[in-house]
Amino acid sequence: MLCILYVVAVGTLLGIVGLLVERALPPTAPRRWVWCAIIPISMVIPGVYRWHHNWAVTEFPAHQEVRSSLSHSIEIASLTPLDRDWWARTESYDTAINQVWLIVSGMLVLWGLTNAMRVSHIVSSSHRGRDIPRQLSMLDGIPVVVTDVAGPATVGLFRSRVLVPRWVLALPGMQRQYVLRHEEEHRRAHDARLLFVASLPLILMPWNLALWWQLRRLCLAVEMDCDNRVVAALGDPNAYGELLLKVAQAGSRGPRLQPAFLGMGMLERRLNALLAPAQLRHLQRFLLPAAALSLLLLVLWMPHPIVGHDSHAHATMISNVTTTPSVR
Repeated sequence: MLCILYVVAVGTLLGIVGLLVERALPPTAPRRWVWCAIIPISMVIPGVYRWHHNWAVTEFPAHQEVRSSLSHSIEIASLTPLDRDWWARTESYDTAINQVWLIVSGMLVLWGLTNAMRVSHIVSSSHRGRDIPRQLSMLDGIPVVVTDVAGPATVGLFRSRVLVPRWVLALPGMQRQYVLRHEEEHRRAHDARLLFVASLPLILMPWNLALWWQLRRLCLAVEMDCDNRVVAALGDPNAYGELLLKVAQAGSRGPRLQPAFLGMGMLERRLNALLAPAQLRHLQRFLLPAAALSLLLLVLWMPHPIVGHDSHAHATMISNVTTTPSVR
């Protein structure tokens, strides 16, 4: 349980670092790489610090004299976070936590397999329903799979495909180009594969709320980067923003896929970034990187708390206490 709290705390702090870095970037700068770095760092630091930069939260019989001096000076009450019995009671819940952990991880695996089967069924039924050979149709020079309601979205881990609902075919030429170019940009950038790999840690740590948040920020960054590339290629961000609203209304009937033209409930943020990007003041250009660096140093300094006696930071703390005269 102590490890879970530490991992979530590290992930939250690093997530704030990612937000600050994003805020300091120019409006059209790629943002996905910020979260592509934050997510693995959030995974690596707790594992490394568990063995090489940890701190024991309880005292041990070998240091009983130190514990006595501290008790006299601070008058530590029983059953507090600094008491061994308190953590012993907390550890009694570990078995139940591990069982729930395994159940939730299994549910995520089943959900992923179910979603993959659903997408495969959508693609195969689309071919059969129109008696079209098993090859992609060409629409405005882009290979697509026309579906009844699913999409617009890019699916496929090893061979990406662009799913286009039938109602997109009736859009005016320029609007249809926006939709198709958006999904083609996702396919070229292998965004479906990126989001799949980034979501794998959730199977190992489904309880990590900070990781869920980081993954959502990555999804938003992927969509915003794609929006910027589409506008840079085809121009007119106002028309593109109006199309986002139009597709949001028409596409609400179909299943939501990711990455997709609509994203995952991020429409307002994408519109603000396109039509009214926030301009940084001169002071913010200094304060945002400074705050991000300060939080990053805090995360790197903060030891991993453990309930045990194999602690590097704890040994240093004990050495310092023994050399300091106790106050009676």
